[in-house]
Amino acid sequence: MHYSMLEYVEAIMKKGRIFNIEKYAIHDGPGIRTTVFFKGCPLRCLWCHNPEGQNPKSELIYREGRCIGCGECVKKCPRKALSPSSDRVALNRKNCNVCSVCARVCPSEALSIAGKEISVEEVVKEIERDMAFYEESEGGVTFSGGEPLLQPDFLEALLHECSGRGIHTTLDTSGYALQSVIARVRGKVDLFLFDIKSMDEAKHKEYTGVSNRLVLRNLQRLVKDGCEVAVSMPIIPGVNDDEDNIRRTGEFISSLQNVEYVSLLPYHSAGVDKYKNLGRTYRIKKLQPPSGQKMSMIRENLEAFGLKVRIGRR
Repeated sequence: MHYSMLEYVEAIMKKGRIFNIEKYAIHDGPGIRTTVFFKGCPLRCLWCHNPEGQNPKSELIYREGRCIGCGECVKKCPRKALSPSSDRVALNRKNCNVCSVCARVCPSEALSIAGKEISVEEVVKEIERDMAFYEESEGGVTFSGGEPLLQPDFLEALLHECSGRGIHTTLDTSGYALQSVIARVRGKVDLFLFDIKSMDEAKHKEYTGVSNRLVLRNLQRLVKDGCEVAVSMPIIPGVNDDEDNIRRTGEFISSLQNVEYVSLLPYHSAGVDKYKNLGRTYRIKKLQPPSGQKMSMIRENLEAFGLKVRIGRR
């Protein structure tokens, strides 16, 4: 892609919506990385540990335990969505339009906004601050989410800017996107971290909200086109850790031949409180992380297919 000066200015001023930029990340690709989390995802995985990345719109987060009951938010809220309640405040989300006034005046950061508009230029400036770490560790930038492919114009412009600066780029994706969208960006992605959640279509739809057909086709196409791809597989007890699914997963990935490695990501409950903070219900109850023995067994079963397998992303 070659920009004229006008097109270049338009590209770097292009805005997208993100909910976080994480510095010094070591689990989102090789080396030390800056991870940019895009807002919005077409999937609704019941175990999702970043639920604030699902809705493409900005959302109000209320960490009730941080509230000191000062009442500043109650005074300032133009929609009367907040009211005094014991030593804290109560939030009526039906009245809230996410104007962010309350978050700006909250001294304890009990109230905050997940999601903000930001330009390509602003993101690139944040990324450039960490370039010394990339050079020392062979790291780079990872675009995650949410699902970055839901914002293809923004993603494509960011990839172009990073590629032009020699910054290694990784795209962490669910793979649920039109092939035409993936085709726009694949030439500027150095590494795809591609999720496989379940080989069973019915289970995939039950637990993520969408079919896995498009996901698997996109993975096949990326590998066929010679892209560097690593597969990430969340291990969710009772959902996809059964022997049949592990066997089918091993058969499928090994048939692709050119997958770099497989990362097994054990379920954890770190995101459970986020659902309450967003006013949502966490729908998977009493789920425990898989044991070390279980993870080792899954790794061995996949290695039997000739795959390189690691537990975790590093």
